[in-house]
Amino acid sequence: MRILVVDDEIELTDPLSRILSREGYSVDAAYDGTSGGQLAQTSNYDLLILDWMLPGKTGLEICQELRRRGITTPVLFLTAKDTLDDRVEGLDAGADDYLVKPFELRELLARVRALLRRSVSQIPGTLTVRLTVADLELDPENQVAYRQGRVIELSQKESQLLQYFMENTGKLLTHTQIMQYLWQDNEQPSSNVIAALVRLLRRKIELTGETQLIHSVYGKGYRFGISNE
Repeated sequence: MRILVVDDEIELTDPLSRILSREGYSVDAAYDGTSGGQLAQTSNYDLLILDWMLPGKTGLEICQELRRRGITTPVLFLTAKDTLDDRVEGLDAGADDYLVKPFELRELLARVRALLRRSVSQIPGTLTVRLTVADLELDPENQVAYRQGRVIELSQKESQLLQYFMENTGKLLTHTQIMQYLWQDNEQPSSNVIAALVRLLRRKIELTGETQLIHSVYGKGYRFGISNE
């Protein structure tokens, strides 16, 4: 597995690169956004670990440019930004996970394993299984949804969350259940990441005039499907 680490803090980047290498990964490092963005676009990586604030080009800009080009390599943001709006902005840019500095090394390694484990392999000839609820259709393998003629591109985490919702239509899914499904390792992010991810998913699949499918159950979690109320 190939990993690119882009962070201008050499005292963090170099030790992290060595640790990831000892874990068995092939690791490249860049110390500014310009060279990091070029590597991310021209080389075949299985995971990108990006600092948010970088000289030349921010990690957010790198991620946005990759997604515009149709490059779906999983992205893990490392950042000191920790507000809900920051998390939403990062997820909206196409990031798959988010880790706030300072962080524990074992938590980062757990996030890396989870993202690599869930990375979808594009195998020619593989049968694509699609899920349908009401007028919404999900192609989880390609991280794309369809609704009323719209093609909705999803990040890896958005696709996983929507798949979990659609496979459990009508059921109350608690915040804990969703957290354990999306982050199956022991190390999990703070609970407001779920709220940010749901908020972003709603923006994409529920436009004005379309039937609401994601329903909040106050203090408990969410229920997916057409409400009977």
